Amino acid sequence: MSQDCDKSQCANCQSDCAERKVNFMENANSQSHIKKVIAIMSGKGGVGKSSMTSCIAVALKQKGYAVGILDGDITGPSIPKAFGVKQKAVGNGNGMDTVETQTGIRMMSANLILDTEDTPVIWRGPVIGNAVKQFWTDVAWGDLDVLLIDMPPGTGDVPLTVFQSIPVDGVVIVTTPQDLVSLIVKKSYHMAEKMSIPVCGIIENMSYMVCDDCGKKLYPFGESKLQKVADEMNIEVLAQLPIQPDIAELCDAGKIEQKDISFLNEAVEKLIQKINL
Repeated sequence: MSQDCDKSQCANCQSDCAERKVNFMENANSQSHIKKVIAIMSGKGGVGKSSMTSCIAVALKQKGYAVGILDGDITGPSIPKAFGVKQKAVGNGNGMDTVETQTGIRMMSANLILDTEDTPVIWRGPVIGNAVKQFWTDVAWGDLDVLLIDMPPGTGDVPLTVFQSIPVDGVVIVTTPQDLVSLIVKKSYHMAEKMSIPVCGIIENMSYMVCDDCGKKLYPFGESKLQKVADEMNIEVLAQLPIQPDIAELCDAGKIEQKDISFLNEAVEKLIQKINL
């Protein structure tokens, strides 16, 4: 540790000094009983990570699991909008209660505590990281089989705080089939590896589109190289999904729970097996 080091920032530091090698894990709220925690992660924005988080939650709920979503994208929260949730979160004396969707998926998001959903969050990185941590320590999640954490893109303050503070059981990486996929996936993979978090697999979103007239698969972003990348890192491709405009439309309308999620059944079954749910 250098003489200029500020020990108060250890939780957000990536140096390999001895002082950093301490346990930063936080206890969940006393009213939370959560079996498994899965982080949904992407190396860049615009890949549909939040919509995939929402769809995975709906799929798990339809299979009978008790599901929660922690919206970790503090500056760009979108989970409440996808489910049409406008109710504000309130305190209960021992923390803060979650807000439930129509089908009973529990959630916590910055948009549930802001004055309006378009109020900007103008905070520095450490403050944002602490807010995510408080969504774990101060929120009464109740009895959950799975808590999904919708991470912000990249490998910065929030992912680091999540991995150091919350007992994450696995990571699902969401990506798209552009040429940058190799670099982006590897960055996410190596961060999870350094933090000793298992990678459950990769979901490639917007992998192709299907022609309405002939049914042929078209590749607007070029044919996928994901399988080669996954093989190199020895991780599983959970799904390669087509472009589905109705997902964006339903999220914008707050009706993602009305989506037929059968397209994710195989991927979700693989995920359930990976985390021994």
